[in-house]
Amino acid sequence: MNRFAQSVGKWIATYLSKQIQIENTAPPINPLHLQANLLPGDVLLVEGNTRLSTAIKYLTQSTWSHAALYVGTDASHNLPQGHCFVEADAVHGVRSVGLDEFANLHTRICRPIGLNQAEQAALVRVALSKIGDQYDLRNVFDLARYLLPTPPVPTKMRRQMLSLGSGDPTRAICSTLIAHAFQSIRYPILPILVDTPDGTPLKPRPIAFKQRHASLFTPRDFDVSPYFDIIKPTAKSGFNFRNIEWVDPVSIAK
Repeated sequence: MNRFAQSVGKWIATYLSKQIQIENTAPPINPLHLQANLLPGDVLLVEGNTRLSTAIKYLTQSTWSHAALYVGTDASHNLPQGHCFVEADAVHGVRSVGLDEFANLHTRICRPIGLNQAEQAALVRVALSKIGDQYDLRNVFDLARYLLPTPPVPTKMRRQMLSLGSGDPTRAICSTLIAHAFQSIRYPILPILVDTPDGTPLKPRPIAFKQRHASLFTPRDFDVSPYFDIIKPTAKSGFNFRNIEWVDPVSIAK
């Protein structure tokens, strides 16, 4: 991408990253509850409130438009005070951010099942090594075409619309960054099932996996993956519906 196209891409990215007034699907989680339930390696899905989020949610037919990887607060990471996530941002590229970045947004924690501490550490190292990489601005050009008016893109083509980046390994979008980190430790997200020779009644047909290209992943894939648990901080923080103070009168059927 030449310098002029890069400048135009930056301008478009800045425009698309401006917040707009939208109604979230659900209220934001209490930040204290969220922080208390995060572990290194967790993927935080975010329902964004920008023009870019609108395009991604439309193309993926999903609530989630952004993903960030929780890397923890270990001092050895050499991150700024309070920073505990790595994300790919359209304007700033791959960077670290704190929990306050998502404080007023609807979020969901997706936790990879069965990672040990060594695997968590390896995953985090890969994500941290990407800090400073650029955002794939070709992806921004592609997404900009699907904003106003919202076009009738066939469902089967929507995932492809999100994978039209440059292919440069030093450029990324949010879900590609995280998918690359998980693939580096051979952890499945939504792998492709590979045909294997038929089994016998005494020996079931084996299942073989093939990695999907990292650029083909979207935030919603971590939500629907069978290899990630969904962690709900409100439920794990002693929620009791009897303690809710309702503003409107409630009539109880007798």
